[in-house]
Amino acid sequence: MKEWTREERYKVLQSPEEIRELHERISKSVYRQTYHIQPVTGLSSDPNGFALHKGIWHLFYQWCPWGAVHGLKYWYHVTSEDLIHWTNAGVGLKPDRDYDNKGNHSGSAISNGEDLYIFYTGNHRDENWVRTPYTCGAVLGKDGMPEKLPEPLFGLRPDYSEHQRDPKVIWNEEKKKYFIFIGAQTQDLRGTVLIYESSELLKGWKFAGELKVPGYEKFGGMWECPYIVNLSGTDLLIFSPQYTKLPGRAESTNHNVYLLGHMDYDTLTFTPETDYQYLDFGFDFYAAQGAANVGDPDKAVLIGWIGLPDNHYPTEEEDWEGSMSLPRELRIRNGKLIQTPVAEIDSLLGEEVPADGNLPAACEIRVKPADAGQDFDLALFTKADGSGGLRMHYDAEKKLCTFDKSGMTKRFNPQVGEVLTMPLAEGLFSIRIFIDRSSVEYFFNEGEASFTSHSYPTEEEFHYTATPGAEIRIRKMNPSVEDTFVV
Repeated sequence: MKEWTREERYKVLQSPEEIRELHERISKSVYRQTYHIQPVTGLSSDPNGFALHKGIWHLFYQWCPWGAVHGLKYWYHVTSEDLIHWTNAGVGLKPDRDYDNKGNHSGSAISNGEDLYIFYTGNHRDENWVRTPYTCGAVLGKDGMPEKLPEPLFGLRPDYSEHQRDPKVIWNEEKKKYFIFIGAQTQDLRGTVLIYESSELLKGWKFAGELKVPGYEKFGGMWECPYIVNLSGTDLLIFSPQYTKLPGRAESTNHNVYLLGHMDYDTLTFTPETDYQYLDFGFDFYAAQGAANVGDPDKAVLIGWIGLPDNHYPTEEEDWEGSMSLPRELRIRNGKLIQTPVAEIDSLLGEEVPADGNLPAACEIRVKPADAGQDFDLALFTKADGSGGLRMHYDAEKKLCTFDKSGMTKRFNPQVGEVLTMPLAEGLFSIRIFIDRSSVEYFFNEGEASFTSHSYPTEEEFHYTATPGAEIRIRKMNPSVEDTFVV
């Protein structure tokens, strides 16, 4: 694995020609996705600036152009009319100001009238490499390029640690105010959220206080990527706690969780009505962000990064890594959060193929066990003899799924863990699975739970096995993302 120097990781991209050959090389990879957003070169990580604006879905992602390494971050821009067919629009934000001289870190966007307003973290470092984060603003210009404000909206609060980032902007109709939620860390290394308020988007921001979440005062060492939305009268709070191990997550110290409850904007208190839940139980899902301006009080649209901070993946050898998850529709059903792929995904369904033990490289699989009250096994990416693969075992008595990826030929991050579990409170009734060339996403029981993982099958591993008697339907998926070189 290449050892990157600081100078290499933080090199400024001067011209698209510097990475054209890199794109041409990686575009030939057998692991390039066909219907998932992926980096034009290098590394993609957190989704940013996700919003519906004048009929177009805008999404940016954290991008390091030089290779599969975290370094100088840009925002890369993609657009869609239907959340499924995505077009590369090129660099959205680049680190070209003193206040973001070492990267444009994560943030959000919101549409208001004719304008799309963008909020991000400017990562500044001085000559001694001391970090100062700034919360910065921009407005999408008529040419499709964000125009940055000349100065940050506000800077570091010195009574918290340097970890203050990922501004999520929302409008609260009851208070007639905008709020910005910022992931943060206290001086004694506890994760939290800082809240700012203003009656205007580009000025007047004042610190309102720290978010209070009773029972979660010492939950992780940093809360990244906070997101809050009201669904059918219930408030949903999503965040990514770091620097902590949680039950059922093996050795990982990076997680994506949610709480259902009530947000009081007068006291800045989120009162949970449930224990925390994992947003996704898989090996690779993080930094999820909900879209602004969805326009439906009963629905949110969310997308996540298929990857984890500090993890490494086989395509790093090809100088690229990462992709976005499928966009998900979030709803509340019987007091529980339900996650399903957006309905538009059905437009990509192609021909049905025989359920004969063979797997297309990009496909949808629908599985119904013969008896929901019995144990069930499903192994994807096995060899022809049924050995190896990504194996799932459902224990009907415990109502628990166990996933084991140690049988894959290309193993990665074994030190973090290769076995994870996922409870199913209602048993196992159905599974909908989406396979692309380097990812797999499972959705259980029409949205009760999800499990997302990178996967890198070799030519010998496009087979599967399942407990006899299950109803299995397999359809090929048509491509929907453009792998064009636009910078």
